[in-house]
Amino acid sequence: MTTSTLPRVLTIAGSDSGGGAGIQADLKTFTSIGTYGTSYRESTLAHLNSLAQQLDSVLADIGTDAIKTGMLFNAAMINVVVAKIQEFNLTKFVLDPVMIATSGDRLLAEDAVAAITDQLLPLALVVTPNIPEALVLCKALQKGYSGVIETLEDMHAAARVLHAAGVKNVLIKGGHLPLSQPPRVAEGVQSVMIAPNVKRDNGEHVKYCVDVLFTGDELIEFWKEYVPTKNTHGTGCTLSAAIAAHLASGKSVVQSVQEGLLFVTNAISTSLSIGAGHGPLNHVYSIVPTKPAMTKETFIQHLKDSCKTDWDEYINHEFVRGLADGSLNPESFKHYIRQDYIYLLHYARAYALAAFKSNRFEDIVAASGVALHIAQESQLHVKYCESWGISLEELERTKEATANLSYTRYFLEKGLSGDLLDLYIAMAPCLIGYGEIGLKLANDPNTKREGNLYWEWISNYGKEDFQSAVALGEDLLFRLYTEMVPSSNANRLQELCDVFRQATILEVKFWDS
Repeated sequence: MTTSTLPRVLTIAGSDSGGGAGIQADLKTFTSIGTYGTSYRESTLAHLNSLAQQLDSVLADIGTDAIKTGMLFNAAMINVVVAKIQEFNLTKFVLDPVMIATSGDRLLAEDAVAAITDQLLPLALVVTPNIPEALVLCKALQKGYSGVIETLEDMHAAARVLHAAGVKNVLIKGGHLPLSQPPRVAEGVQSVMIAPNVKRDNGEHVKYCVDVLFTGDELIEFWKEYVPTKNTHGTGCTLSAAIAAHLASGKSVVQSVQEGLLFVTNAISTSLSIGAGHGPLNHVYSIVPTKPAMTKETFIQHLKDSCKTDWDEYINHEFVRGLADGSLNPESFKHYIRQDYIYLLHYARAYALAAFKSNRFEDIVAASGVALHIAQESQLHVKYCESWGISLEELERTKEATANLSYTRYFLEKGLSGDLLDLYIAMAPCLIGYGEIGLKLANDPNTKREGNLYWEWISNYGKEDFQSAVALGEDLLFRLYTEMVPSSNANRLQELCDVFRQATILEVKFWDS
């Protein structure tokens, strides 16, 4: 993609003159995600020639990188769409099988269901039925199917039935099945929490909606807090459009689904009370003035600058100054290294959690490797403590200080309730801060070297191997940020800054203790 082009997405769907659903919602979604949208409005049988001609014109002239379909009223219209998908070899096809209204009423002609199952489903890269639609498809595709969808396990089973029938990637939407249980860990299932960038109060008794994606290789549950609002008009249209837009942008199916769900979650969290009935989503929540693209250096500096006072207090803390000039009370340092032994245990747990939450083998291996390295480092820490007269038995008897507990549970909780980026951002002040402190003190001519009890500690954090680890950690943070956060999403960036600031404050309290 160059600066003069955008990924192209075509929608073929119904029209909603209220602007909240259909092609109107699709085009708003395409624009908000940074793609160029084209469209055809579903019409009547008399306009089939018009449909074929307009699709020929758009596809031959503008082309498309992805396509989504919404409500296609009858088999004749579906036949035309199928022919054009095949003629123009449109492989990134998202099918939203709009068949049943929220009220339960059937929206399509009887012959349309058979045409969808027989002709459209085999062509689709991703299919996005809600629970009633998934039941209709299962019954149409599997003779004698008598299943129900009343639990998460039922959603898993239905997704497997549809995949076995030839559907490449099945996303069953769980909005009809809000759950009271919190996110869980289940064997053979990956659980991902979709956290909106714009926080809102969802009530004292939070419920969850879970969407289930089955790719044939992976079974993923995407958990979101249920938003108690009537303004959900056009949710299904918006989701399929968002997935198509991300596919057009070159993202994988799993990435596109996760980004699409995040877009919808944010749009619902900021939904609009327009009109007397069910209001629309806020499709333009993320549109902000264009800013210069971030680099790794500007991203890391932005995190620090977002909490400048707290960051300065952290890296220039009285404890740090005492290390530099050797004036720190040895008993304070002994307390610190005893607590640091406990901290290393939870730090290793956090990287094990990062491995669990990672979606790529290289990230799993990297996070697991760090956890292993921390375990090995803990043995060096034991020897270092012995040089201060602290035995392993004494370390293991040490009670965890309140500041230590608060800090470690904070980043672990962020890892459990948020996504992978939340977890790494919550741990970032430790890695980045110790790297900055070690480098500054090791290279400052005013730092006391001869006769300084703490020079060994200082030099360890100033050495090249630790500074290289800091650089690798910053690379990872920036890569995850660029992959997971659209450049226009200032709300998500601010949320990450808030996490970074809170972790920095907890680092200060760790020094204080």
